[in-house]
Amino acid sequence: MKHYNISSSGLRWLVVTVLVLVLDRASKQLAIHYLVAGAPLPVFPHFNLTLVFNRGAVFGFLATGSGWQNWFFSAIAIVATLVIVVLLAHFSWREKWSCFALALIAGGAPGNLADRLLYGHVIDFFDFYMGKWHFAVFNIADSAICIGVFMLLLDALRQK
Repeated sequence: MKHYNISSSGLRWLVVTVLVLVLDRASKQLAIHYLVAGAPLPVFPHFNLTLVFNRGAVFGFLATGSGWQNWFFSAIAIVATLVIVVLLAHFSWREKWSCFALALIAGGAPGNLADRLLYGHVIDFFDFYMGKWHFAVFNIADSAICIGVFMLLLDALRQK
């Protein structure tokens, strides 16, 4: 059995994962405590804090399902997080771009997973808008996942 050295492998980047997870969980607790569901709290032009409970995935995808999607997205989050930890164990910590991207995703996935398991939905509250058009309400976990995936796509395009 191969042993992985945390200090020389990508596992060292799990500190980013933990930071994302802690920030996500703390921000969601603050949102639940201080915001009223569906009532926008203006912060600056084009940005509100609006508490929303999302039963779907990113951008409300499959939010209208009968409940199966909660288990489906939970399973995806668990598998993705485990796969990423294994990948990080095989990467060198010096592969900063890829490790950082993977660590962001590995922090966001369990953040939303915790919501699904605890509440049956994901807690979202960042609300950007222009006029009457509102971008999908999202959270820190969603942001980390999207940034991580975008970074991996950029890396893949760069390497071609």
